[in-house]
Amino acid sequence: MADTLSVTLPDGSVREVAAGTTPADIAASISPGLLKASLAARVDGELRDLGRPFEADATLSLVTAKDETDALELVRHDFAHVLAEAVQALFPGTQITFGPSTEDGFYYDFAPRDRPFTDEDLPAIEAKMREIIAADKPLRREVWKREDLIARWKDGGETFKAEWAAELPEGEELTVYWSGSDWLDMCRGPHLPSTGKLDPQAFKLTRVSGAYWRGDQKNAMLSRIYGTGWLNRKQLDAHLHRLEEAAKRDHRKLGQEMDLFHLQQEAHGSVFWHPRGYMVWRELEAYMRRAIDGAGYREVKTPQIMDARQWEQSGHWGKYSESMFVIPDETPNTEGEGPVISGEADWMALKPMNCPAHILIFKQGIKSYRDLPLRLYENGCCHRNEPHGALHGLMRVRQFTQDDAHIFCREDQIVEEVRNFCALADRIYKDFGFTYSIKLALRPEKRFGSDEMWDQAEAELREAVVAAGLATEEYGWEELPGEGAFYAPKLEWHLTDAIGRTWQVGTIQSDRVLPERLDASYVAEDGERHRPVLLHRAIFGSYERFIGILIEHFAGRLPLWLAPVQAVVATIVSDADSYALEVVDRLKAAGIRVESDLRNEKINYKVREHSLAKTPYLLVVGKREAEEGTVTIRTLGQQEQTSKTLAEAAEWLRGEAMPPDRKQLLSTSS
Repeated sequence: MADTLSVTLPDGSVREVAAGTTPADIAASISPGLLKASLAARVDGELRDLGRPFEADATLSLVTAKDETDALELVRHDFAHVLAEAVQALFPGTQITFGPSTEDGFYYDFAPRDRPFTDEDLPAIEAKMREIIAADKPLRREVWKREDLIARWKDGGETFKAEWAAELPEGEELTVYWSGSDWLDMCRGPHLPSTGKLDPQAFKLTRVSGAYWRGDQKNAMLSRIYGTGWLNRKQLDAHLHRLEEAAKRDHRKLGQEMDLFHLQQEAHGSVFWHPRGYMVWRELEAYMRRAIDGAGYREVKTPQIMDARQWEQSGHWGKYSESMFVIPDETPNTEGEGPVISGEADWMALKPMNCPAHILIFKQGIKSYRDLPLRLYENGCCHRNEPHGALHGLMRVRQFTQDDAHIFCREDQIVEEVRNFCALADRIYKDFGFTYSIKLALRPEKRFGSDEMWDQAEAELREAVVAAGLATEEYGWEELPGEGAFYAPKLEWHLTDAIGRTWQVGTIQSDRVLPERLDASYVAEDGERHRPVLLHRAIFGSYERFIGILIEHFAGRLPLWLAPVQAVVATIVSDADSYALEVVDRLKAAGIRVESDLRNEKINYKVREHSLAKTPYLLVVGKREAEEGTVTIRTLGQQEQTSKTLAEAAEWLRGEAMPPDRKQLLSTSS
């Protein structure tokens, strides 16, 4: 190493420093305040400890709390280490394993000596963590020889750490971090300069669960302690509030209260839609049909079960066969060998996606360049054999229905078709009150097709987004290296819901691979056969998941046009029963989904019950309303009441309940 090194700062200035200088030294030379604010450093783009010396000429940027992504990663990693230190201090003999940061926090897996940990242990562990933070213990990096580190772990009874250290690749630098002078863990780092850089009021341990060592159920069961960690108490409080709000909005809870659907073991991972829930589905389906009819799509229906050879030819078998439901055709000629495609066995598979079937429709008859673009749409029911532990309400199921379409087009039509899809998706998401960001998922490491093919497809999607005016900071435009499908890059729409969560929903993919593999072609203007480009696209993604998102976004208070029951006519006294039924008939004639509540219960009881069911409007009628031909209208979530004549109420509700696309059409035509 040279005696003097050159360090380039973000403003372009260069500092000549002595060998052994650290980023912390440079921060201190600029100002004491900067040193105090600095959490770590980026050296030639690599995130490093402030106290790690430069090894050669380098670029340097200092990481502070303003660099929130890096800062959160650092503090969550450190909270995990402080958690491990606290547990070992409170429960001697406990072995440590792994402790990574996660999206909103951290966890650490332990092998307790006496008993598994429980949620009752968390308050004491939190208190010990705060002691460690208050002690402001320096976090110091050391490089160890492999044999010394393994010996250290074995001598300390840390069999899990010893096993892991022994399996790390030869030649890999093995580092440990000391917390003060009395506790260490094996870790790549980086870390904060000391535990005191953590805010002791910015974390909370949330729960305990079981976890297998290295994720393998054949291995020992460990105790996993989860926590959430932030830069300050304000961020923590905001996160805990979001969690509380998310729990209130949980679609599984609201789905039961609103009598929309249920799930049970007899059809694990599939949804039993109740009449009210299926009404929401039907309204969404009708809305989407109006949208795709107006955009020039042709609706099709394809088989649920297809020959497994089709999936082999498409390339899906090699990628998804473990997640497909495979069944024997009539009489499989195998002797207990399991699913095979080659040889004499005949196997069928429930379709996990619709694209190969749509290509088979396209291939029926000769297609001319004049037939393109051809837009085939299907509310396609698909099946994927998701693991039981991955299933989650409507959000992740085994049977789902996609609002799926495939656009077969010429090379010169791609940008315009994608741009038109962007406009269609924008209108639909805005009809539901969503804002969104848009991302471009680029080629993965393992993929089909040539680099030239991928270059062209990625460039076309970029061009289309620019043409649609979406490649801007306002729309959160971002490119995601390695996130594309194995056959195509894709644009992704990430919706933001009412409490700030994001959901990846819509997508469009530009695919030249499947038309080639499944031999799709059209006759071009030159009289020769050419491959069409296949644009895979969806807006809802799946009806199940989109309904789950809507329930949580609106906290069950669905827009009136989607509400399964839009109004309930409730009586105050039995003398008004006949008038209530008259009101119901009038509203039904106006196209309102309405029910009556004539039970001999107090009106306050009825109000509470229908509020729990998220009924948008309660029309209350008693003797006075019956005599005057009026209704008293209570709006969900509001204390105020309004009175209207029956005719006024019917006309007003009819207008309010109109779907947004029809309101826009009516507004345009008028």
